[in-house]
Amino acid sequence: MPTSDRAVQLRKGVLELAILAVLAREECYAIEIIARLDAYPALTATPGTVYPLLARLDKAGKVTTRWAEAAGGPPRKYYRLTNEGRASLDDGAKAWTALSNAMTEVLRKEHDA
Repeated sequence: MPTSDRAVQLRKGVLELAILAVLAREECYAIEIIARLDAYPALTATPGTVYPLLARLDKAGKVTTRWAEAAGGPPRKYYRLTNEGRASLDDGAKAWTALSNAMTEVLRKEHDA
């Protein structure tokens, strides 16, 4: 994954959508979310990036949280999508698809010109 400023800015814009998509499958705690994003090198994120995004999603009512005991460690804060979060994911996925398709078409036409 390129580490240019452009790539960093593009990635920041999609991390929230990626987190919502991860949480659509099942509730997770933050380190699980980070590990799942790590499976996609373009979406690799640090705790310093993910925790503030999760706090913002919680404040916006897109996720809900619960604390659960962890075997052999401190309690973990689990995140789960709310109905508002699911709606936001649906809207974001539609917007991403439209934007991605448009950019692919523009780049293909400009490259072929």
